[in-house]
Amino acid sequence: MQENTYRTTGRKKRNANGKVKLSVPPDVLNQKCQKYQRHGKPIHRPELTNNTVYSIVAQYQSEYRGIVEYYQLANDIYKLNRLKWIMETSLTKTLAAKLKLSVPQVYKKFQTIHMVDGRPYKGLQVVVPREGKKPLIAKWGGIPLKRKPEAVLNDQPRIILITRSELEKRLLADTCELCGSHEQITVHHVRALKDLEKPGRRTKPNWMKVMSARRRKTLVVCWPCHRDIHAGRPLKPLKNAN
Repeated sequence: MQENTYRTTGRKKRNANGKVKLSVPPDVLNQKCQKYQRHGKPIHRPELTNNTVYSIVAQYQSEYRGIVEYYQLANDIYKLNRLKWIMETSLTKTLAAKLKLSVPQVYKKFQTIHMVDGRPYKGLQVVVPREGKKPLIAKWGGIPLKRKPEAVLNDQPRIILITRSELEKRLLADTCELCGSHEQITVHHVRALKDLEKPGRRTKPNWMKVMSARRRKTLVVCWPCHRDIHAGRPLKPLKNAN
């Protein structure tokens, strides 16, 4: 570092010069932001709109927490504020598309204050009541962008896996997760999620994008969509896509 204006209170010595500085790489930050943008503006993610509100909020928080925890040692971790704003805008637009609400209505419905180390942080919160058990709570925000010199890096965000009971609920819903049809519902499987990320593949079809975003090896579809997947034919547009 070379910073001639930085001095510790009560000392005349410039104590920043010559010290090692860890920074958030600008190209990495731009790459992370691109996932939630189109033409430079935050967008909703149509592949997530078939998920529950709880799952959508939990997934955004998990992705954001993983990035923040990896860069806890960076002197300029505050630069992730840009990513947070873009992700939050994308999240609220995704919830708005799912719930058929406006973005201000989404904030009115889910906005809350998270208290972290005695300090308030604005964020979102989804509470799912459970009879006889503690409610499920998914939070967005409440992660301070403060440098932690002694932090142990953790760049593995929590993966939201689909359980058998959730698959059964999806099947009981009797709805194609691609076109919204209620006829001849089946389940499409892949052996492993890595099969969806093979290098050299052309642009992913919508069904692959949905499975990759949800990190699921199963997709509940109607028989016509199932046949189109195996035949490599274009599918109907996502039910909730704009």
